[in-house]
Amino acid sequence: MEAVTEGGWGSLPVPLSPGVLRALRELRFHQMTPVQSATIPLFMSNKDVAAEAVTGSGKTLAFVIPILEILLRREEKLKKMQVGAIIITPTRELAIQIDEVLSHFTKHFPMFSQILLIGGRNPMEDVERFKEQGGNIIVATPGRLEDLFRRKAEGLDLASCVKALDVLVLDEADRLLDMGFEASLNAILDLLPKQRRTGLFSATQTQELESLVRAGLRNPVRISVKEKGVAASNTQKTPTRLENFYMICKADEKFNQLVHFLRQHKQEKHLVFFSTCACVEYYGKALEALIKQVKIMSIHGKMKHKRNKIFTEFRKLPG
Repeated sequence: MEAVTEGGWGSLPVPLSPGVLRALRELRFHQMTPVQSATIPLFMSNKDVAAEAVTGSGKTLAFVIPILEILLRREEKLKKMQVGAIIITPTRELAIQIDEVLSHFTKHFPMFSQILLIGGRNPMEDVERFKEQGGNIIVATPGRLEDLFRRKAEGLDLASCVKALDVLVLDEADRLLDMGFEASLNAILDLLPKQRRTGLFSATQTQELESLVRAGLRNPVRISVKEKGVAASNTQKTPTRLENFYMICKADEKFNQLVHFLRQHKQEKHLVFFSTCACVEYYGKALEALIKQVKIMSIHGKMKHKRNKIFTEFRKLPG
């Protein structure tokens, strides 16, 4: 974004706790972005919020910080099996990133346990993990969270655990609906206490999102943070500083051009998208054969246990 600073953290009307400020210093976030300065005070003052802001605008901290501050201010401290906050996000990869950001803060608050609930592993492992370590803050994808609500026979009564819930966050809510999670979200909402604070964060506010807002939020304050110089009526979903380039070529030359480009940029890290899982497998093998001394990693939705491992490995690669 252009001009993302909106004052220091000390300018918030409600002072942040020392542990939160320490984590912010460690992460070198010295200034608030517009979505943070607009959302955090409202969220911390018992308001439901529906925030619209582009990708990369700092939405994660806009809900992680209020979650921690709200839980710290609870009159009754959370017990091990009590869930105080739930963050629901559409993909495993995004859930992993949010969980990592949250862990930078919770290391300063050992009284809070956090748990990541995503697909790609045995649900019973998640049940046992929850029973063993608890989960005061849950970061989850909708399908896995809904599944765990049905595991009472396996010894986890999650519906009872969430009775103490203070905060629900629906992150990338427009994508949650685009990816077909509406039924799962409605099932989860029916199991959560009505007396809670809810935050809905999205890149766009669509008509489909309105029904979710009405179902999950009570008199929400609507926040719309636009890119500088972008008309209010314009649906800007990406940061204005993001640069896109493209090449026009014949269809039968497309793969050759891709190979040529990747050979010329071996020192950089790339994501190459294909339209189907089968294409990912096929072209992954082809690129392995054609581009030497470069690690090629294939990842797609039909992978189960390997997907999370590959994603983590890719993020650790230099470039």
